[in-house]
Amino acid sequence: MTRLTTHVLDVSAGVPAAGMRIELHASANSVARVLADVRTNSDGRCPAPLLQGDDFRAGRYSLVFHVSEYFAARGVRLPDPPFLDRVVVEFGIADPSSHYHVPLLVTPWSYSTYRGS
Repeated sequence: MTRLTTHVLDVSAGVPAAGMRIELHASANSVARVLADVRTNSDGRCPAPLLQGDDFRAGRYSLVFHVSEYFAARGVRLPDPPFLDRVVVEFGIADPSSHYHVPLLVTPWSYSTYRGS
């Protein structure tokens, strides 16, 4: 099934990032449109695919991970302003017949992402 999914791992604590807010935006002609605004479950995953079916189309998108909000809620002391506030991952869907998975590995000081399976 073609779809867009994500998950978040808090590598500083070695746990899934439960309760992290994630926004999905579609970008066209320099205008961003919010398509989804969700929170991760106890496994650090969204409760459903962010895009699927007829909504899953080729184009430019961004995922906005609200990392400082997540770490503050966990009681992690952050500087003011935090080093990482929101992590924005901009990506393109070129082949809407494929599954796109965009995970985030994050700490208060670093992050990495990749196209998963």
